[in-house]
Amino acid sequence: MSTWGSDLLALIVWPGLLGGTLLGWFYLWFIRKLTARLQGRKGPYFFQPFYDFVKLLGKETIVPAGINPVLFYGLPILSVGSALFALALVPVPSNSMSTFPGDLIVFIYLLEVPDLCEMLAGFATRSPYGQVGASREAMLSIAYNVPFLAAVIALAVQAGSFSLSALATTPLGWGSLVAALAFFLALPAKLKLNPFSIPNAEQELCAGAHTEFNGLPLALLELSHTLELVALISLFATLIVSPLLGGLSAWVAFLALSILLVILVTVLNTATARIKLNQAFAFYWRWGAVAAVLVLIIAFIR
Repeated sequence: MSTWGSDLLALIVWPGLLGGTLLGWFYLWFIRKLTARLQGRKGPYFFQPFYDFVKLLGKETIVPAGINPVLFYGLPILSVGSALFALALVPVPSNSMSTFPGDLIVFIYLLEVPDLCEMLAGFATRSPYGQVGASREAMLSIAYNVPFLAAVIALAVQAGSFSLSALATTPLGWGSLVAALAFFLALPAKLKLNPFSIPNAEQELCAGAHTEFNGLPLALLELSHTLELVALISLFATLIVSPLLGGLSAWVAFLALSILLVILVTVLNTATARIKLNQAFAFYWRWGAVAAVLVLIIAFIR
């Protein structure tokens, strides 16, 4: 198969649009089901995330007054496209995407675009709920990106390369374990889960930056979040927790570690209450910064 054919396969089939969406819907269902069980409820059926997406596609799209239709439709499309390309770069088992030097930097840039689109979407709708949600997301992103970027940089220093494939083949060490801790500290905030679900606090902000979105644009924003979830979980499983394996063992390790991480963030989400923005900011600039400094020291002294 040609390089273009391999890249197209990675974008459309695995780990791209088709595989990423199905795996993401499974993660979302698992999170909701486990949360319900921990709270003594039954929880949704297996196909509920798919039903929710199809229902949104069938809704009439109403563009709110005062918003540019180009932004209303364009921001969700850009968000999905960026999350999709970021996911396709992750070196999960059987990924046929071509690797290149510095693709880790491209991945980080692409993964930040959905968050930027969500901030712009919140301000563009001129809704007070959307603007407050976007403001909270912007402030929180300054804090949680400290341990996240430190973990990624430390892994790159340990591997001696900014190539995702090189990071995936680097043997585990103490630096990897500390980087995993720093990565995990940032993960709940990047996924907007408790105790850091501040930008989309339903009891305060309705749906936050998504409040005025409906129909197709809202479905695309939800799809973007699904792909971002898979990209982050997959990155953790392939680059931090397990070295690259071959054959069936690679799939078993990838799925097992991914599900374990989903369980951990779900338990944390269920067991904690939402904290205030200043508390989250203080947490990340205190403990997140400590983890970031520690992981960088370990990476550079090796």
